[in-house]
Amino acid sequence: MDGLAIRKAVQTDVDFTFAVKEAAFREYVEKVWGWDGAYQRELHELRFASQDVHIIQYQGIDVGYFSTSSTADSVRVDQIFILPEYQRKGLGSACMSRIVADARAREKAVTLQVLKINTRGIAFYRRLGFSIVDEDDTHVQMEILTG
Repeated sequence: MDGLAIRKAVQTDVDFTFAVKEAAFREYVEKVWGWDGAYQRELHELRFASQDVHIIQYQGIDVGYFSTSSTADSVRVDQIFILPEYQRKGLGSACMSRIVADARAREKAVTLQVLKINTRGIAFYRRLGFSIVDEDDTHVQMEILTG
């Protein structure tokens, strides 16, 4: 995709990534658990420190981020958030395609979870070839086999 770049996040990106998460995800969190800003910030900082975070840039502007973690068998997409004004431009699909291609090269599956109330997100992942493999009260677990 023209204009798309991905760079490794650095510590100074923590505020930007939290702002993106809040802009893109707060409505879902509010519906399921209620939004506690202090708790969400603490959780975000823990995840930022422990996951492989990348900044999504479009035409030189930071517009979102994704984070992944790996096991011997899979790559887990822990988070992918894009600012609302940059959604529906193909950026998420392009990023996910890169993640899946990288996992395929390493012969790993790609897994993720989505809040059940995020029907738009579930539909997005289904379009990319993911299938629901499990669920609990709040989330569906999805996977795409790449081997």
